[in-house]
Amino acid sequence: MDGRNQTGVSGFILLGLSSDPGMQLLLFVVFLGLYLVTVLGNLLIVLAVGSDPRLHSPMYFFLANLSLVDVGATSATIPRMLADLWTRSPTISYAGCLAQLYFFLLFTDLENFLLTVMAYDRFVAICRPLHYWTVMSLRRCGLLLATCWVTTHLYALAHTVLVDRLPFCASRRIAHFYCDLNPILRLSCARPWANQAVLRYWGGVLISLPPLLILGSYAGIVAAVLRVPSAGGKRRAFSTCGSHLAVVSLFYGTVIAVYLFPSGPDSAEKARIAAAALYTAVTPLLNPFIYSLRNSDLHRALRSLGPRRTSSIQ
Repeated sequence: MDGRNQTGVSGFILLGLSSDPGMQLLLFVVFLGLYLVTVLGNLLIVLAVGSDPRLHSPMYFFLANLSLVDVGATSATIPRMLADLWTRSPTISYAGCLAQLYFFLLFTDLENFLLTVMAYDRFVAICRPLHYWTVMSLRRCGLLLATCWVTTHLYALAHTVLVDRLPFCASRRIAHFYCDLNPILRLSCARPWANQAVLRYWGGVLISLPPLLILGSYAGIVAAVLRVPSAGGKRRAFSTCGSHLAVVSLFYGTVIAVYLFPSGPDSAEKARIAAAALYTAVTPLLNPFIYSLRNSDLHRALRSLGPRRTSSIQ
């Protein structure tokens, strides 16, 4: 991408979360701890699923992929922010900004799609239990995962290529701690009509369709569970969906706070940036804990990863 020839800029300045040196040190310590715990927690989920044959099922297959996506999503933004806080030189190259934009869009939309696929998996497990292994076959799971990757890759790539074609004005200051799409578009000298069209139509489908499909899946699940005669059976059915519902609520709650509330005064913009920090750092951190909180199979697999006690005959 020959962005420098077209834009006349060699990089951007990320304004970050705070310009106060004392606050920057505190933010560095906090976000470094959050990042390390996030990566460790999600990789433990992946390792537990891969090492325990009892977890080799579609539900845990998609959970392991969700954990990998969470690692990718937080790694797309947090390490760069930590480097800026430590060096106090928040300048990012033009190519680096485009790369960050691509990976952030890729992993964010991947999580959106994976949560939808996981809702479909729970729908099949509860509403069509006798056909579950036929419907959610290895081939079907692989096809669903590949569709998620290809669709989100094309969407992220389209925005990245279109941003690379934009001319930018003298200002290089991005009012954010990472290269997000809307703050970059606001720096363009020309009207980014192509990006806005992709965002409005293609992005609108990607944003609105998954939650509608999730709602449809859970409408079918609720209808099926209500037909279960015993209270214990209803509780067991709903317990298999509780973790997924918690993660979905956390994901879409932060997305709404970051992207759907209109930009306003300076205080509102700072609140949006704080919500983005919550979205990029805290949400991926909580996902593995939410899924492992009440899952005895996952508990057992995680315990088996620890050091095994050896007994000796006295």
